[in-house]
Amino acid sequence: MKKKANGKTGFILSAVILTCGIFLSGAGTELKNGLSCQYEELTAAQFVQAVEKAAGTCIIPLGVMEKHGEQLPLGTDLFTARETARLAAAQEYVIIFPAYYFSQIFEARHQPGTIAYSEKLIFDLLQETCSELARNGFKKIILFSGHGGNEHFLPYFCQTQLASRRDYAVYFFTPAVDLAQDPEVQALLKTDLDMHGGERETSLMLAIAPELVRMDLIRPGSGEDRLRLGGLKQSYTGIWWYASFPDHYAGDAGPANAELGKLILQKKTALLADMIREVKADQSAIDLQNKFFEDAEHPVKKK
Repeated sequence: MKKKANGKTGFILSAVILTCGIFLSGAGTELKNGLSCQYEELTAAQFVQAVEKAAGTCIIPLGVMEKHGEQLPLGTDLFTARETARLAAAQEYVIIFPAYYFSQIFEARHQPGTIAYSEKLIFDLLQETCSELARNGFKKIILFSGHGGNEHFLPYFCQTQLASRRDYAVYFFTPAVDLAQDPEVQALLKTDLDMHGGERETSLMLAIAPELVRMDLIRPGSGEDRLRLGGLKQSYTGIWWYASFPDHYAGDAGPANAELGKLILQKKTALLADMIREVKADQSAIDLQNKFFEDAEHPVKKK
C-alpha cells in the first residue's frame, strides 16, 4: 500500500532467487564463496567471514502482515522484499536479516489477519535491531521496504539516527528511477489505478509464487476509490486510506501476469544491487555523521 500522492513508493518489488539455488524456503542459499547470504543460515564462524565479505553491510527487508485484495497472501510484502534482497545479494554480496514484519499498518486494523504493533514498539524494535547489528560488526545498515505503509515511518526513523552519537549509518532504499513510469513496464500495464494488491503487485507474486495467488477470488470493482473524503481538498488525515479503499485493495488485479512481474523484479533487483554497491563503497555518510555529532555536542564552540 502507498499514499496516493507518491508514485515512487506505490509498489516495492520482489525477485525470484535465481542464483542462490532456492525458492522461498531459504535453505542452502550458498553463493560462490561458500557463504550464505541469509543471516540465519550462517554458523558463528561463517558469520565473522560474512561480515568481512559484505564490507560490514546488512540489509533488512521489511514486510508486514496485511490483506492484499482477495487474491494475495497476507505476507505478500514480506515475500517480495526478501526475494528481491536475495536476488540482489547474488549480484552484490550482502547479508540479509531474517524475516522482519514489524511495520506500520494501523490503516488495515479492520481487516482479518493484520498484525499492527504499537507505534513505540515498531520504532524501538527497529532501533534495537540496528544497534545489535552494529554491535556485531555491521556499520552500514540498509532498510528495504516491501510495504508502502512505511513511507513516512522509515524516513523519520532515519532522521532520528542523528539524535545521539552512534558508530553506524542507516540507509533507506529510495530509488531515483520510478519504475511505474518505465516505458517497458508501461507497455505491459493494462490498468491506471494500481496502488495496493493491483496489477503490478499481483504480477510480482505470479512471478515469485504463483501457487499462492488466487486469481479466481478477485472481485471486480472492489478496488475502486470510494472518494469518501471528497470535501477535504487541502488536508491530510490518517483515515484517508480507509475512506478511499475500505476493502484494502486499490486497483484491478485482473490483467496481472507473470511476464510483467518478471520484468519489474529484474529492473528493481538491478536498482537494489546498485544501491548495495554504493553503500558498501561509501564512507562519506559515516564521516559526516561523526563530524555532525562533534559539532552538535558543542554548537557554539565550533569554528
